[in-house]
Amino acid sequence: MNKEATVKNTVTKEESEFKKNLFRILKGSIFAIVLSVVLLLIFALLLTHTNLSENTITPVILTITGISILVGSSISSMKIKKNGLMNGGTVGLIYILVLYLASSLCFTGFSLTTNSLIMLVIGVVTGILGGIIGVNLK
Repeated sequence: MNKEATVKNTVTKEESEFKKNLFRILKGSIFAIVLSVVLLLIFALLLTHTNLSENTITPVILTITGISILVGSSISSMKIKKNGLMNGGTVGLIYILVLYLASSLCFTGFSLTTNSLIMLVIGVVTGILGGIIGVNLK
């Protein structure tokens, strides 16, 4: 095998691995979004049919967001087995970007606020933590 064929083989393997990892990151992001929707629907039912205070809405939404991103980034990083910080942070970032894109499409007058930045930080940090956990799971 000549040197040119070896280089081409290496590039092809790297491209294939990159595509697989990108797919896993997207899969983890989608899993996190679906998990959030399910948990938020359960919370909405509890709010509707119980005496839960509306004061619980913001903390519960932040908790559900954090847990969903943590689980999604862990799942994606378990398969990748390296770069947990970057891959997990990417899952968190994709989740938050999808959330804000959907919010801006659904609500008129939507704007970025301090709470938006807090959600972004929570999303990326929990994604990073989930990525670290996922890489270290067997």
